[in-house]
Amino acid sequence: MKKIIFASMLLVATLSACAGNNKENSETKTEINNPTKEVNTMTPIHLTKAEFLSKVANYEANPSEWKYLGDKPCIIDFYASWCGPCKTIAPILEDLAKEYAGQIYIYKVNTEEEQELAGAFGIRSIPSLLFCPMDEAPQMAMGALPKETFKQAINEVLLKKVPATNN
Repeated sequence: MKKIIFASMLLVATLSACAGNNKENSETKTEINNPTKEVNTMTPIHLTKAEFLSKVANYEANPSEWKYLGDKPCIIDFYASWCGPCKTIAPILEDLAKEYAGQIYIYKVNTEEEQELAGAFGIRSIPSLLFCPMDEAPQMAMGALPKETFKQAINEVLLKKVPATNN
């Protein structure tokens, strides 16, 4: 089932991902540029590389093994402020942070400011979304996903809720 979810996410993503190295224009430069230092589960949390290493995974200390450090599953949005699809999913992620407050974290990594971190994960297209369940390997999806696809992935992959069947 997970493969079906992510296959459909990748199909949508392929059609809507930004690629390349565009420059920010002055109108969008300040849109998503203020990192939050306090943990607030009602909004997405902006991460620096140092915060990523302490809150998500220390890939420098454990380069050959993924070890998630969080106490709740998370989604990590690798974005840039100039990216149209990134701007499209930003309000969706804000809504999901409120809806799933206390159940998951939603993190954001600005690929322009955290180029080393983006490079460590091979980010070549944005938005790229890393879904990190508690005790499993993370799964990457690319592109602007619809809210319902996010909710399905959160419920089935991150929270392990079995979807209801209609008989």
